[in-house]
Amino acid sequence: MAGTALLDVANGIATLTLNRPAALNALSVEMMQDLSVAARELAGRKDVDVVVITGAGDHFMAGGDLKDFARHLHLSPEARLAAFKAMIVQYINPTIETLQSLGQPVIARVRGACAGFGLSLMAGCDLVVCADDTTFTTAYSAVGLSGDGGASYFLPRIVGRRKAAELMLLGERFDASRALQLGLVNRCVPVAELDAEVGRLVDRLRVGPRHAYAEIKRLLADSHDNQIESQLQSEAEAFARCGATADFAEGVTAFLEKRKAVFRGC
Repeated sequence: MAGTALLDVANGIATLTLNRPAALNALSVEMMQDLSVAARELAGRKDVDVVVITGAGDHFMAGGDLKDFARHLHLSPEARLAAFKAMIVQYINPTIETLQSLGQPVIARVRGACAGFGLSLMAGCDLVVCADDTTFTTAYSAVGLSGDGGASYFLPRIVGRRKAAELMLLGERFDASRALQLGLVNRCVPVAELDAEVGRLVDRLRVGPRHAYAEIKRLLADSHDNQIESQLQSEAEAFARCGATADFAEGVTAFLEKRKAVFRGC
């Protein structure tokens, strides 16, 4: 796939690359469209064990491309309302929903600028490894916007409502150490070690129990909307489904035989 969002699959690893390095991978309308296509293609792949989302060059994503969005300023307020709503509903929302529905672990590899939709996209990933040169900001309020890509959904669940309000209302920049403290990222490493750290996570996850990973992701996603009774029931059903898999049998057998389990995703 060519364009502003590149999807490459090799050896069970899907890499989705934001590909506008000259513009710090800022989100253009074209990239919105390309991301939605890439996400749909990714959802249909049966040969993927782990997904990595990254940015081409030295940055993850510097938010929205304001030069691209400025082309709508000649429109009337009513026409702008319709145009921007259509963009979000037609491209952004399906992309986030599709990525969230994936059963495979999704890792964000982040460095440089991570702003606006870039931060939303990162927050929606299962695990985040960032370089120590990363600068974060929600950015939206600085240009009179409220947020997209699930920012208002993911941030309260990760950092709490009060801190999410601070991040979104003030739109202040913060560094990688602050992001780690807030729980927005899992690991922060020097730039030179970023690829190696992501590689270690990928190697660990790609040989893991794929069915169990999908169940874990589903349980975590549903937990915020469930009462304890419903969540316990969901856990019981997921546990039982995992217990019926060949991977569970292999895991128990490997433990008893004091060897490393060889999971096959079944």
